[in-house]
Amino acid sequence: MEDALSIEIMADEQNRRVAETIEREQSRLRNFIRKQVFDESEAEDILQEVFYELVQTYRLMKPVEQVGAWLFRVARNRIIDRFRKRRPEAVRGNAPAGEEDGEIFPWEELLPSPDAGPEAAYAREVLMDEIDAALDELPEEQRDVFVAHELEGRSFKELATKTGLSVNTLLSRKHYAVLHLRRRLRAIYDEFKKA
Repeated sequence: MEDALSIEIMADEQNRRVAETIEREQSRLRNFIRKQVFDESEAEDILQEVFYELVQTYRLMKPVEQVGAWLFRVARNRIIDRFRKRRPEAVRGNAPAGEEDGEIFPWEELLPSPDAGPEAAYAREVLMDEIDAALDELPEEQRDVFVAHELEGRSFKELATKTGLSVNTLLSRKHYAVLHLRRRLRAIYDEFKKA
């Protein structure tokens, strides 16, 4: 009887901690996801997946240190997973307009597989942090175009219709974003190629 009561008290404590964490981090995490995912319902799905994973982790009694950083890392991984699922469609011939100009940013080639062991996982995390930092340095209009085209797979025509901007303006913004990202990430990319 005491064991059942003890388990119930632990479960209540877990629920309280999870609820406090969600309340504290929800707004920041939603903003982070919305910067990278323009579709509001998709961003909300990712947010819910992240919180579901938090609940699952607590239920499995896995300790989470730095829960805020952990949530953002899980969110970033979920965003990448969603973009990866879309990329094969682009590779099969439905590539977004403008890729023939050689400005494809090779995300898959830059990121080590998360299943390749602890060193690859560490390298992946370092690269993702650098990519995030580089994207944050971009002016908002360049970042938005880059993320929508490269990561979400949206065509320039679709973006032009949605934003009311000309395709040439969008191409120019993406071009400047790519130049900045190439400069910013070249050193770290070269370092990983040597390793």
